[in-house]
Amino acid sequence: MNIENFSVETHQGPFLNVNEDDFHFDFDNELYMIFDGFGGAGIGDKAVENLKHNLISFYKNFVKDRNSTLPFFYSSKYLLEGNALINAALNSHQELYLENIKKPISERAGSSAILAVQAESVLTFLSTGNCRAYLHRKGRIYELFKDDSFQFLSHDHFNSHLKNIPLSGFGLFKDFHYQIKEVRISEGDKFLFLTDGVYGRIEEEEVEASLLRPTVNIKSKITDLFTLANRRGNLDNQTCMIIEF
Repeated sequence: MNIENFSVETHQGPFLNVNEDDFHFDFDNELYMIFDGFGGAGIGDKAVENLKHNLISFYKNFVKDRNSTLPFFYSSKYLLEGNALINAALNSHQELYLENIKKPISERAGSSAILAVQAESVLTFLSTGNCRAYLHRKGRIYELFKDDSFQFLSHDHFNSHLKNIPLSGFGLFKDFHYQIKEVRISEGDKFLFLTDGVYGRIEEEEVEASLLRPTVNIKSKITDLFTLANRRGNLDNQTCMIIEF
């Protein structure tokens, strides 16, 4: 299944001077990732940079040698590429966690993320922390993961500070807590990855409306989402990735 349209953008947002969000895409290896780092300027952003490098390096080594041993995890429930993605995540988490425990709390860092790898007609997703992924298919929008944060404690959908606090993530705890999902791609599917600087201020119906808006410039859909979130008081970094099949 081939990608028909693709776009991704990240921005520090209207308030912060440093962007701890990041992204990566690799069409050759069919690998797609967004990150929402935490730890502060010069800490969270650098941790995300190293995390991204470790994930890419581990996964590319697997691609080069598909018979190599997967050291942390294997399940026949998932495709080989999905197993490799999980192993890349576990390895990268362990490296970041071991770095963190050597440092005072004020210098520790971590990251929420959505990772995805395509193998023919299947996308395998791994989610940790407070990022979201949506699928739009045949007139309906589906939230692929519930973000793992204090969102469920918030009575105020837009204004509670609690909802931005992740309960899982790379480097956060000794054990790495994550969600996995495989999706068989259908023609016309649209996938959207968002950090909380975007989805925290907009409704699901507005996400859908942006995805469906006819335009020759797919980047304008992301711009519209950023603008809407900022107009409603967003103060966080923002990242959005759109993949259309």
